[in-house]
Amino acid sequence: MPRSTLLHAKLYGIVDLGYAAPDDLIRVTSEIIEGGIDVIQLRAKGHSPEEIQNWGAKLLELCRSGGVPFIINDFPEIAADINADGVHVGQDDMPMDEVRSIVGEEMLVGRSTHSVEQAAKAAADPRTDCIGFGPLFSTPTKPTYKPIGTDEIEEVHRAHPDLPIFCIGGIKKENLSDVVAAGAKRAVIVSGILQAPDIAAYVREAKAILS
Repeated sequence: MPRSTLLHAKLYGIVDLGYAAPDDLIRVTSEIIEGGIDVIQLRAKGHSPEEIQNWGAKLLELCRSGGVPFIINDFPEIAADINADGVHVGQDDMPMDEVRSIVGEEMLVGRSTHSVEQAAKAAADPRTDCIGFGPLFSTPTKPTYKPIGTDEIEEVHRAHPDLPIFCIGGIKKENLSDVVAAGAKRAVIVSGILQAPDIAAYVREAKAILS
């Protein structure tokens, strides 16, 4: 899948097992797709690779039907096995050489970054297709990470105009306008979407703010 797919993406949703029960994954993902999400990632910290592969295969089918790129978090081997559209890796995960040796050159690969310096390092590698930049605000999803705030959003976008940059961390519909005003073009929302009473409506409203 070409990087250009991500250049047109605005809203990135993460189906996080910290907020969504396994039995609810199909319904939740279907509603996120119905709302018009641009990218979906499966994140299942603390679950076995077998479980993640099983859930991933089911969600990939849903996403393919809905025309939405599907990303696996943390596990290049699983992404390769189920032929996902991409994999997302953290700062402490394997180097890009290793990731690419597992998933090949065609799969989308995203990298988490937590500073302007880390963003620059990721951007310097042409095999990195997108980055997450954050956490902007404190978030229960990443309790050990210090929030970096919104001051550097404009700088990181100016430095890397051709790289899809997804701002992440504590972003919800309520503060999304402020994030956009600070220079963000794309955002990741996790708990706001997953805990919304009407998931599809929430996604539509968030996308409207980003557009």
